[in-house]
Amino acid sequence: MKFPRNRMRLSVALAGTLSAVVPLTVTAQLEEVVVTANKRATSLQDIPLAVSVVDAQIVERSEIRDLLDLQSVVPSLRVPQFQNSVQTNFVIRGFGNGANNPGIEPSVAVFIDGVYRSRSLSRISDLPNIEQIEVLRGPQSTLYGKNASAGVILVNTAKPEFETTGHIEGGVGNYNQRSVRGYVTGPLTDSIAASFGGSSLQRDGYFDNVALGTELNDRDRWALRGELMFDISESTELRVAVDFDELEEACCGTTNVYNGPAGGALAALSIVPGIAYSTEPYEYETYLNQDPVNKAENGGVTVDFSTELGDITFRSITGYRESKVDNENEDIDYSAADAIGNQRYLTDIDTFTQEFRLSGSNGAMDWLVGAFYYDESIYFESDIDFGSQWRNYANILVGGSPAAGEAVIGGLEALLGYPTGTFFEPGTGVLEMATMDNETMSVFGQASFDLTSRTQLTLGFNYLDDEKDVGIAQVNDDIFSKLALDGADGATALTNAGFLGAYPGAFEATFGLPFTPDNAALVGSTPAGAAGMQQLQAGVLGQVAAAVAMADLSDPTQNPFVGLQALQFLPQMLEVPNAANNGASADEKFTYTASISHDFSDQLNVYLTYATGYKATSWNLSRDTRPTQGEYDALVSAGVTLPNNLTIGTRLAGPEESEVLELGIKYKAPWGYINAAFFNQTIEGFQSNVFTGAGFNLANAGEQSVDGVEVDVMLRPTERLSLGVSGTYLDPFYDAFIGANVGGAASDLSGTKPGGIPELTLSLIGSYDFTILGWDAWIQADYRYDKEVDIQDGGDQSESNILLETTNSRTREVGLLNASVGIAKNGWEFRVWGRNLTNDEYLITWFPSVAQTGSFSGYPNQPRMWGASIRKSF
Repeated sequence: MKFPRNRMRLSVALAGTLSAVVPLTVTAQLEEVVVTANKRATSLQDIPLAVSVVDAQIVERSEIRDLLDLQSVVPSLRVPQFQNSVQTNFVIRGFGNGANNPGIEPSVAVFIDGVYRSRSLSRISDLPNIEQIEVLRGPQSTLYGKNASAGVILVNTAKPEFETTGHIEGGVGNYNQRSVRGYVTGPLTDSIAASFGGSSLQRDGYFDNVALGTELNDRDRWALRGELMFDISESTELRVAVDFDELEEACCGTTNVYNGPAGGALAALSIVPGIAYSTEPYEYETYLNQDPVNKAENGGVTVDFSTELGDITFRSITGYRESKVDNENEDIDYSAADAIGNQRYLTDIDTFTQEFRLSGSNGAMDWLVGAFYYDESIYFESDIDFGSQWRNYANILVGGSPAAGEAVIGGLEALLGYPTGTFFEPGTGVLEMATMDNETMSVFGQASFDLTSRTQLTLGFNYLDDEKDVGIAQVNDDIFSKLALDGADGATALTNAGFLGAYPGAFEATFGLPFTPDNAALVGSTPAGAAGMQQLQAGVLGQVAAAVAMADLSDPTQNPFVGLQALQFLPQMLEVPNAANNGASADEKFTYTASISHDFSDQLNVYLTYATGYKATSWNLSRDTRPTQGEYDALVSAGVTLPNNLTIGTRLAGPEESEVLELGIKYKAPWGYINAAFFNQTIEGFQSNVFTGAGFNLANAGEQSVDGVEVDVMLRPTERLSLGVSGTYLDPFYDAFIGANVGGAASDLSGTKPGGIPELTLSLIGSYDFTILGWDAWIQADYRYDKEVDIQDGGDQSESNILLETTNSRTREVGLLNASVGIAKNGWEFRVWGRNLTNDEYLITWFPSVAQTGSFSGYPNQPRMWGASIRKSF
C-alpha cells in the first residue's frame, strides 16, 4: 500500500488553507447533513468516511426514478445498463462488476432500508418517498461485510407518520411517456402508523426496430410498497414493509459499430433486403427479426425491530426477497436475418437475510457489534436456438454463397452418414441450467474512542464465512458442435472422402470397367464378383485409412474440415459437479479498519483511514464456464470419457481482497462545507468478467489499483441559492493482470490502464428558490462530465480498439445536462424537467457481435428526455 507524497503534501496544504479561511458573511445556513454510513446517525462532517449524500429534494427535482439515474449527481458512481432492462452494474472509484452473470455478485453492495439487495434486478424499483441516498466510497466490508469491496449504496425511505399526509402525481413526457405516483401516510391507531405508495411508468421506445416497425427501449413498469410502523413504547419500534414491482419491456437496442466479414452474409439473408443492421448508433435504429421481451418480478418483506435496553440499543433487520427474470425472446445476432433464432433465459433468485445489532456508549467510547446471516438460492436457465437462416448463413461463410457452402456442409453430412439437414437444424441449439446455493455468516464490530476532546480513534473488524454449492448442466442437440473435426469425425470424413475419390479408379483397374452403378451391379451379380468387390473396397479403405492415420488432423492443409471449427461456437460443456470438481467453494476472511480523526477547529476535521475489504469467490454460470487444466488432467487420468471440443478455461474467480489508505479533510461553515479525500485503493484478484461473443470469460486480475482525489463542495450563499460542485480524479492501473481476455485471446494487461474509468469526472448542481406572482418557484440544474476514456481494456494492445478507432467507437466522453423548474401553491405543484438536454451522444459499451468474428455491436446512450408533472399534496 502506497500513498503518493505529492498528494500528501497537497492535502496538508489544503488543510492549512482551510484552517485559515476567513468566515464569510452569509444570510443562510446549510442544514446539518446526518448520515447512517456507520450504522448510527452521525453528522456527515464527523464521520471518517468519504460519503456522497443525495437528499429527497434532489431526487425529486432531478427526476431520479431509479439507481441508474443516480450517477448524474454522484461523480464517483457509474451505473451502466447493458443487455436488458435489469442488467446494470454499479461502479465506484472504477471498481465494480456483477452484471450479466448471476453467479457473480457485485463489488458494490446496495442496501435498501437496511436490507442487502444482491442482484441488479432487486434494486431498480421506483421507490416511494425516498428520504436519503448515501454512497459510501471505498471498501466497506467492516460494517457491511458481504460484497462491499468497492463501496456501498444506502437507500433510506421515510418512516410512516402519525399525521395524515400524502400526494398524488401525474406526468407526461416525450416518447408518449405517462407516469403516475402516489403516497399516503397516517395513523391507524395511537401506536400504529401506516404508509402506502405506488408508481407506474410507461413510455414508448426511442429505438426503432426498422425490420418490424416496432420500438425498443420502452418503459412499462409499476411498483407498490406498503409499510406499518408499530410505536410499541418510547424505546421500542417495529417497522414491517412489503413491496412488489414488475416490468415488461423491450430492451435494449443495439447498433453495429464495426462491420466485419460476416456482415455481408447477414445482409444477404435479412428480411430487409440488403440491410442486416444499422451502422449509425445515434440514429437509434436497429434491425431485428424479433423484438426482445424482458419480464421481471421482484418483491419482498422487510421487518425492522429496534429497542433500547438501558444504555444499549438492540436492532434486528430481517429481509426475504424473491426476484425473477423471464426473458422469452432475444435476437442476439442483433440483425434482421433469422440466423440465431432466439435466446431465452430465466433467473429465479430467493434471498433471506438477517442482521442483529447491539450498540451503545460507554463514557469516551461508542461501540457497535453485530451478526449477519445470508442464504440465497439461484436457478438459472439460458438457451440459444438456431434460426431458419443459420444454415444458409454458415453456407455463405464457408463457400461464399448458399449453394457453394451447402456442397461443403451437406457433403460433410453425407460423409459422416447423417441425413440431409441434420447440421444446424432450425430450433436446435443448447440449453444450460445452473443452480447456486450460497450461505454466508459474519460477525462484526466497531468502536470509536475519544483519545482527547478533539481526537478520535475508530477500530473495526468483520469475520466472514461464505460457502457456495454450484450445479451446471447442459442439453446440447447441436449435432455439429459435437463433431471432433480434428479427431475421430475428421478422420472419418477424410477417410470416406478419400475412399470415394480412390475407389472408382481402383474398380476400373481391377475389373476393366468404368465405375458406374450398372457396372457395379454387373460385377456384383456373381458370387466371385461380389467377393472381389468386397476385397477391393476393404483394400482401398485400408490404404486411405492408413494415410489419414499419418495426417496431422489439426493442420488445415492436411484436413480441410478443421476450418469448419469456427462454426462450432456452441461447444459442449463439462458438467459440474464431476469427479474432479465438487462444485463447492468455501471462503473465510477477517477484514478490519482503523481510522484516526482530529478536529483542528470546530470547522476543520482531518482523518486518516486504512480499511480492507473482501468479496468471496464468484462462479461463472454462463455457457463459457470451462474446466481448468487441473480439472481436465484429473479427469483424463481417471479415465473419464470427456465431451468433444472441450477447451481449457475457468470455472470461477477467486476472492477479491481490497485495501484503501485514505486521507480526508472536512471543513464546515455556515455557508456550506468542503470535503476532500486523497486515496490509494487496491484490489487483488479483481473479478474481471468479459463478454466473448457467446458467453463470459471470468478471471482474476492479479492486482488493480487506483490513486485518486475526490472533492465535494456544497454552498448556501443565500437562503434561496444552493450550489454543489463535486469532482473525482482517478489514475487506475493494472499492476498485474496475466491471462486477461482481449479479443478472445489470452493477454497480459499488466502495466496498462483499465478501460471504462475516466481520469476526471465532474458534477455540478445548482438550485434556486424564488417567488413569482404569489407562487413559490424553483429551478435546478445538474451537469456531469466524464473525460474521454477507452471503453474497454487493452489499450493499443487490443486489435479491437484499433479497429473501433476507425469508426469513432473506441472511446467514451460524457457531458450530461439535466434541469427542472417548478412552481407550487396551496398544495399544488407543477414541474417541467429535462434530462440530457444537450442530447449528448456516447456509447455505454461495445462488445464482440455474437457469432460474427470481426464485427462489434454497441449500446448508445439515452437521447434527450423531457416531461412535465402535476402534484397535489395533502
